[in-house]
Amino acid sequence: MWLRVAAGGPAALKVLAAAGAAAAPVRLVWAGPLERPLAPLSTPWAPALELDSGTILFSPNAICQFFFLARGEEPTDLTNQWLEWEATELQPAASAALYAQLVHGKKGLEAVEALGKLLAHIEQNLSRRGTAYLAGDTKSVADVVVWGTLFPVLQDETSLPSELQVLRTWFQSMTLSEACRKAADSVLMPKALLEFKSYLQKQPPPCLAMERATSNEPEPSPQEEEGSEPALTEEEITAAADAWGRGAAALPKPWQPQKPVLPVEGMRNILITSALPYVNNVPHLGNIIGCVLSADTFARYCRLRNWNTLYVCGTDEYGTATETKAVEEGLTPQEICNKYNAIHADIYRWFNISFDFFGRTTTPYQTMIAQDIFQRLLARGFLLQDTMEQLRCEECQRFLADRFVEGTCPFCSYKEARGDQCDKCGKLINAVELKNPQCKLCRGVPVVKPTQHLFLDLPKLQEQLEPWLEQSWATGDWTANARYITRSWIRDGLKPRCITRDLKWGTPVPLDGFRDKVFYVWFDAPIGYLSITANYTDQWERWWKNPQQVELYNFMAKDNVPFHSVIFPCSLLGADDNYTLVNHLIATEYLNYEDGKFSKSRGVGVFGDMAKDTGIPADIWRFYLLYLRPEGQDSAFSWSDLMLKNNSELLNNLGNFINRAGMFVCKFFGGTVPNMVLTPDDKRLLARVTLELRQYHQLLEKVRIRDALRCILNISRHGNQYIQVNEPWKRIKGDEKDRQRAGTVTGVAVNIASMLAVMLQPYMPAVSLAIQRQLCIPPDCFVLSHDFTCTLPPGHCVGTVSPLFQKLENDQVEALRKRFGGGQAKDTPPASETLVAPGDPQLIQELTEEVAKQGNHVRQLKANKAEKAQVDTEVAKLLELKKQLALAEGKSPEVPVPKGKRKK
Repeated sequence: MWLRVAAGGPAALKVLAAAGAAAAPVRLVWAGPLERPLAPLSTPWAPALELDSGTILFSPNAICQFFFLARGEEPTDLTNQWLEWEATELQPAASAALYAQLVHGKKGLEAVEALGKLLAHIEQNLSRRGTAYLAGDTKSVADVVVWGTLFPVLQDETSLPSELQVLRTWFQSMTLSEACRKAADSVLMPKALLEFKSYLQKQPPPCLAMERATSNEPEPSPQEEEGSEPALTEEEITAAADAWGRGAAALPKPWQPQKPVLPVEGMRNILITSALPYVNNVPHLGNIIGCVLSADTFARYCRLRNWNTLYVCGTDEYGTATETKAVEEGLTPQEICNKYNAIHADIYRWFNISFDFFGRTTTPYQTMIAQDIFQRLLARGFLLQDTMEQLRCEECQRFLADRFVEGTCPFCSYKEARGDQCDKCGKLINAVELKNPQCKLCRGVPVVKPTQHLFLDLPKLQEQLEPWLEQSWATGDWTANARYITRSWIRDGLKPRCITRDLKWGTPVPLDGFRDKVFYVWFDAPIGYLSITANYTDQWERWWKNPQQVELYNFMAKDNVPFHSVIFPCSLLGADDNYTLVNHLIATEYLNYEDGKFSKSRGVGVFGDMAKDTGIPADIWRFYLLYLRPEGQDSAFSWSDLMLKNNSELLNNLGNFINRAGMFVCKFFGGTVPNMVLTPDDKRLLARVTLELRQYHQLLEKVRIRDALRCILNISRHGNQYIQVNEPWKRIKGDEKDRQRAGTVTGVAVNIASMLAVMLQPYMPAVSLAIQRQLCIPPDCFVLSHDFTCTLPPGHCVGTVSPLFQKLENDQVEALRKRFGGGQAKDTPPASETLVAPGDPQLIQELTEEVAKQGNHVRQLKANKAEKAQVDTEVAKLLELKKQLALAEGKSPEVPVPKGKRKK
């Protein structure tokens, strides 16, 4: 095979290092920088690997992976995570840093400023795992790829922050390895670097703002990162002033779709689904943010953009879980479905979720559409028959689904393991593997018997799935975790997937020999999106069989990804009926509760039916859940943080600004917006607000919902600062010039408040409506554009202005924390009461890792200038862990002495 590289190009470094590390038998071809690349869209410095078969690989990371695979090193989940992170997070920042070095001449720490958080991420992972390399104790493709991206920027090790000692050790080890050293000597030659620099000088600088917009890290606020605001150009200032002057007439007219909402020729038609919640339980806050609330926020944004939008959801009502719940509560499955469908609908109504239709899967349309897809798959040869061994209860005269069986775990001997998973050790179980199995219905002993089932032939469908996935990834917005999980399924090789179950409650299988069975919930449930739409409109096929006109967004938590990215698309591709397939798959990580998990049985955590009983308005819950939405990593609900965000971000920042702006109009100008004479400072503010508005759009178009919320808060900070600097309450008492200045500041401020009302609507619809009513904002102004315009002109009359938010008191929050704490405190006694066996090496190792991890977390909070209350909370956790470690090591834990005090 031939490897084509160009000296001086950073991408050549990693592929040459990978070839050397994997001892790949490549024939090297050095290409000149002006030679035409093999790939039409590649840069002149992009490497290419031509295999003996004639296939050409263009992606540097794919080439590196190929070399290690050829040596027999299969990628692990961890190496794949590092490669995904390197491609989406590290590479863009490293490119910006290299541009700053070579083109702008920056040096040292200044040059690598864009890499700060990313270097800290590597440091933390190496420290936490305690391994020499990123994915273990041996060098992997992840180490080579990450090193290859960093080395051109960090050749001068003085660029590495001194506190990152673990990273420094890893980086030096990689640099001194033979493969990396030879690659660096070959690629980064002075003449080649000059040519590469000359090439970079002709290119626009990497747009790090864009990269940040799609990053998993939240945008830092001006308070968190002083001096981070980009410089304004005269063109931006002039353009902002011109847009302001055009007024409300320049806004597009709000679009009001006909009912039912149907696709419209020539418009952007957006179809939004959120994963169907199981009908057998009450959703907790994590369920709500992971699916329905995230989708609702995006749907509201789409409507404000005048995109023709349909948002559907409903309860998933068939399957084992429903039968189990019915047995527990002594009801029929249909009664259970009716009960919990109403509970779900009430919860979502209270949270102000703006479904166009909220339905359910136990409908005739579900049967009709599911059976039609099944028949089409059968006719096209995409279904298989096979025999499975299952437990059958002769007393009940039925095969037992996993949840109807319990017994002794074959792995840890826990005596109450379920037929699908052991709650103690967490391992997945095949029900027939249980020791001493029992039927949960009659407590009889089931027997193993063969039963025939139908399977979806995923291996046969893979040749259709993969090109569709590549196209969807190239043109759509899939979250990084959705891409990674899907790639893992594809990489491990697709296997036939059983689509039938021996149950009574479900969609019947319309095939002789299988009519006593129903469809498995994960074949059946996603079809619920279609049947729910069909119950909304008999023209449902205009949405679901119209990929040419419709963009489909799926919202879910990460555990639902493979069913939406592999199994459901395979079903629709195999059915071959022009179905609309997902364009944008948006998956969140998990939301935890305080330091543990939500548990209805133990009374731990806030569940949807409890939130309204706390006395905290729905919009406050919406705001806080969206503020900590787990976009790139798991996050945790915290009562103290909820209080902090309510009192600081909402009450003192956003609410304070909007209330002051409106009150000044009422108090100083008789409730009428005064005349405004803009100064250069005012125009700069307009430009600054416009930049935040456009960043807000950029983020929400990428469905970065959490980060876009920061833009709203940033604008209100700018507004508060503007009012403080100009002091209209003083100027109104001065001469004519001062009074005119007070009028201008008040008029600009109340117009910012008007725009914030619109921007806030996807997040806090009730608060948005309250601002609209207080300021009497015309309905035609409730639409989003990319320009900040004067929507409340001189002479506009506002209404009665009143505070939008209330302070949360510590006593109130502590009472709620105790109320929803359940048995969590009892489950984890304090270290001083914990019986620790001194000298237990496994416990010492675990605690050492936890201390290191928490220590890094505290240092990062301090470096990011986090709120003192948050830092103090995390420091307390660190001290508690250190006490536990001391006990495990057989030492006497010393109580830390607060600074400024002495031991007595």
